[in-house]
Amino acid sequence: MITTLGRSKIRSMIIVLAVAVFATVGAVAVVARFTTAALAAVPVEDEGADCAVSVPGSLPSSARLPDPFRKLDGNRITAKSDWRCRRAEIKELAERSVYGQKPAGPASVTGTVSGTNITVNVTDQGRSSSFSASVQLPTGTGPFPAVVVVGGFGADTATIRAAGAAIINYDPLAVGREGTPRNNKQGAFYSIYGATSSVGLLLAWAWGVSRIIDVIEQSGGSILRADAMGVTGCSRYGKGTFVIGAFDQRIALTMPIESGSGGAPIFRGIPGETGAQPLSSAYGEQPWLGDAFGSFTGNPGALPVDTHEMVGMIAPRGLFIMENPHIDWLSARSGSVAALGGAEIYKALGAGANITYWSDIADGTHCAARPEWRTPLTQHIQKFLLKTGNTAGVFRISSRKPGNLAEWRDWTTPTLTDGPTPTSGPTSSPTAGPTASPTAGPTTPPPTTPPPNGCSASVSLNQWNGGFVATIRVTAGSAPITGWTVAMTLPAGATITNAWNANRTGNTGAVQFTNVSFNGAIGAGQFIEWGFQATGTGAGMTPTCTAR
Repeated sequence: MITTLGRSKIRSMIIVLAVAVFATVGAVAVVARFTTAALAAVPVEDEGADCAVSVPGSLPSSARLPDPFRKLDGNRITAKSDWRCRRAEIKELAERSVYGQKPAGPASVTGTVSGTNITVNVTDQGRSSSFSASVQLPTGTGPFPAVVVVGGFGADTATIRAAGAAIINYDPLAVGREGTPRNNKQGAFYSIYGATSSVGLLLAWAWGVSRIIDVIEQSGGSILRADAMGVTGCSRYGKGTFVIGAFDQRIALTMPIESGSGGAPIFRGIPGETGAQPLSSAYGEQPWLGDAFGSFTGNPGALPVDTHEMVGMIAPRGLFIMENPHIDWLSARSGSVAALGGAEIYKALGAGANITYWSDIADGTHCAARPEWRTPLTQHIQKFLLKTGNTAGVFRISSRKPGNLAEWRDWTTPTLTDGPTPTSGPTSSPTAGPTASPTAGPTTPPPTTPPPNGCSASVSLNQWNGGFVATIRVTAGSAPITGWTVAMTLPAGATITNAWNANRTGNTGAVQFTNVSFNGAIGAGQFIEWGFQATGTGAGMTPTCTAR
């Protein structure tokens, strides 16, 4: 597949579609022009690019996590539709203080797509550079969704291909090379934007994936689908994966693994987490982070953003964060706080079922292909790339590294008025039907006999010294239900700090939970799961369920 198109001109062209098919072996030449209207329903790299962002001359400093719902003018957002421009503010702050500025779409991007390779040629500001990526297709007939594997080091590729997605093996070092000083950065990105650019490698790597998606978009979709893209990577490539997903809204599924300091974990938490890689080390080891971040390594409380907001930049798209609590250096406790904080954004947008966090694993080997993650990996590909699944996201937080969001925030999650949820990526929530959680992880509720009508509830616990995560399973009886209420009494001293996929009344003692918009309807004999995190002990809780 050979494609040529100036990226900066695509959105404003008048629609003229011309396809010329040539009888060459496996090759099709495509020239396409699109109207803005024709592209309106297609995810774009940055849908908030038209938002006016005005950053004040000074921003408050706080040891607590910034309020992701408070705009730069001091007002809080009140509608789901407000998130588009609030996200643009977060993006601007993240670029200025953490990663460096991601350039707007280049003047020209050209390339080729085949069943084995993608080539990318970029021209901007009078300079050009090129790079390529190899492709491995699954069995079956395309076009295929695709997962970019950063550095060839991410989620289990055999599982990805078995699920029906192609693999794009992306070498980020060709775009932003490691082992170079900050004043002489090398690679395809810096060949265009200069060796002294203040942009860090993570943002440069993200730029490279965006250009790969440009080429796939322009290719006509006969081999790979640009509307069904995922990305994964582990360790430093997990850092890159997190940034790639945050900065390109065409990524439908983001899957960082063991990303550590400079990745998903909150910056404010890392200095207080025993054994975690210090921020100064993450900044100095390689020029991963933008040059501006150097002034915050000793005082992360002065940062105007933190990574829970970068999690929110991915919302409402699919996000599956995988972490390793066995290695202190990877700061999994701070990672769980970032996921819990970001999940509040997902919930506010009505997309709480689209985020999963999983650190409850047995094997502590760095970047191992873990059996606990295989089932949810397949389920996420089915849901977000193939659009054939509806499994709700889960939180499996290891007792080794449990974070407590309540310690880090002084803001509450608003109930946003009904309105359009941001449209990048898949935004549908799971409908009624089975949403069995993966078999690996903490103990699951024992099978229960559904009542003849109404609903039943059971609880499983992931308990550690001083806290626990409870997973509640609600099962419909012999008739479908349209809503549910679960009541239980918490043990003395237990206090809920966070909940997902349920509304709650009360944090201690007798509490009640009700369904959210997407999980109230349950088919006869089917079940859904939701959960909460709390301090204290959860032993002895007996939930009761009432159907509506």
